[in-house]
Amino acid sequence: MMAERIALSPEAVRNGSLLAQRMLLDSAEFAVAHTVALYSPIRNEVETDELFRVALALGKKVLFPAVAGQSLVFRVVECHADLERGAFGILEPKESCRSVDPGEAAMIVVPGVAFDVHGRRIGYGKGFYDKTLHRLEGCGSLVGICYQFQLLEEIVAEPHDVLMDTIVTEQRWVRCHVPPH
Repeated sequence: MMAERIALSPEAVRNGSLLAQRMLLDSAEFAVAHTVALYSPIRNEVETDELFRVALALGKKVLFPAVAGQSLVFRVVECHADLERGAFGILEPKESCRSVDPGEAAMIVVPGVAFDVHGRRIGYGKGFYDKTLHRLEGCGSLVGICYQFQLLEEIVAEPHDVLMDTIVTEQRWVRCHVPPH
């Protein structure tokens, strides 16, 4: 899955990202979200620049995560200049940006290596999102975003893996439900 994403052409990343972002931008959830948490993409993840631009233009509060020890802290970002290279070379908010509890965000956009239609997510194995967002499961705010090929019918996830409420791709909007065991 990761190799397939890394092999995407710049044009495929740009086009797929724009379509996925538009899917989110056209949603009622985005329209009413006063605070939106985004991420800085790496390794051809779905880009978030259009979400960032539109959210700021609409006067929404925008948060980005920064690595803090073994978890994430979310900080307010008002422009691209508020971001700098941080842990793992990923753009993250400067320490001077105000920290905000992620629970204040009406929409938290989360990247991943793979997702399934039940909301399960596989990340990079460090567990940063899992540790930080577990308490927000089922609140309706967790939105996984990926390319269609990363969305599977079912993946095996660990109990500590945080579940998404919604998955958005360039082709679909999936409201997740976890099947009974």
